[in-house]
Amino acid sequence: MSTISEKELSDYRSEAAAWFAENTIADPGFMLPLTFMEVGTDQQFNFLRDWQNKVYEAGYLGAAWPKEYGGGGLDQKFQTIATEEMAKANGPIMLNAIGLNWAGPLILDMGTDEERKRYIKGILSAEDIWCQGFSEPENGSDLGNAQTKAVRDGDDWVLNGSKIWTTQGNYAKYMILLARTNPDAPNKYAGLSFFLSPMQVDGIETVPIRKLTGEYGFTQTFFTDARIPGESLMGKEGEGWLVAMRTLEYERGVKGGQPGGYVMRASDPFEIVELARKATRGGKPALEDPVIKDQLIQLMIEARSLQLNSKRGHIQPLVQDKPASLALSSKLMATEFMRRLNEFAITLQGQRGAYYVGEPDAYDEGLWQRAYLNSFSATIGGGTSQIQRNIIGEHVLGLPKS
Repeated sequence: MSTISEKELSDYRSEAAAWFAENTIADPGFMLPLTFMEVGTDQQFNFLRDWQNKVYEAGYLGAAWPKEYGGGGLDQKFQTIATEEMAKANGPIMLNAIGLNWAGPLILDMGTDEERKRYIKGILSAEDIWCQGFSEPENGSDLGNAQTKAVRDGDDWVLNGSKIWTTQGNYAKYMILLARTNPDAPNKYAGLSFFLSPMQVDGIETVPIRKLTGEYGFTQTFFTDARIPGESLMGKEGEGWLVAMRTLEYERGVKGGQPGGYVMRASDPFEIVELARKATRGGKPALEDPVIKDQLIQLMIEARSLQLNSKRGHIQPLVQDKPASLALSSKLMATEFMRRLNEFAITLQGQRGAYYVGEPDAYDEGLWQRAYLNSFSATIGGGTSQIQRNIIGEHVLGLPKS
């Protein structure tokens, strides 16, 4: 096995830095989404799709995924460098979040060779957008009780039911779908199967959901006698719960294997320092208030600890006492931190904190208000913060279920 030299990594970093410096468009002339859950217009979608494809074609997305399926076939160290340089250049988010971070790693992990050849390259290039069909209107937090039905009819499956909070469902070509194939199974989990379902077929309709922010990004998906090919089934019939649980490990950051880039741009406490210089308290910059200064320092410490915890989680001797603790808690800590950070940024603004995007007196064009309202979706998706606390209690601390 060849060893990668420091010079190789250094040269690659220089090349990546130069490429992102030349190709990154910080302001395309319209509001860019901060997260993949905010892509609500065709203008945003088309720009981000082109951007992801451009990054992929340059070799800076999927660099460590297998070459035979469309990746770069390089060591993970190269992709880590590329993502770091993308962030330094303040590049836009990657569009195809569910394909890149959940469906793609899942297919590489548990899929057949045929499935990998069929789906992986389109995920990386953003030619094929993916969405997720887990939550349902009446069973949002009880995934095991999903009621959308899939009935075998000859070589096909016929779908009936509804899924909700389907991010980018109106743009998606495929959906990772959990559906009930055996209503008479001995328990609710045994009756579920997992599908890599096409979306652009008769009987599948998506209806946009308008958010509190006024933006879109989510849809509700309706299945009415929608017929999909038998080959859409992933794994064995009745074993969908096992596949879904593996998917959630990717969604919650418990398992690695993602292809790089980022699908959410996290707010930074150092950006709030600039806001605190502009905002005033008693006629003076808010940053001169010792209480505010102390709160900012605490937020910076917390942000740094989250960064270090992410690195620490990959160093086995540092987590050998409770190997899953950091991975299981990272989603909870990071999403709740982002919510609190954006809330703090609004409190700095005093009365001007009531202004929103498009209003002339809003600080930073209403960025913080928009980021705060959108931050709640991340505390819900992939398992609410309450569910995450239950998981940590049971699987890390060993507490009983009741």
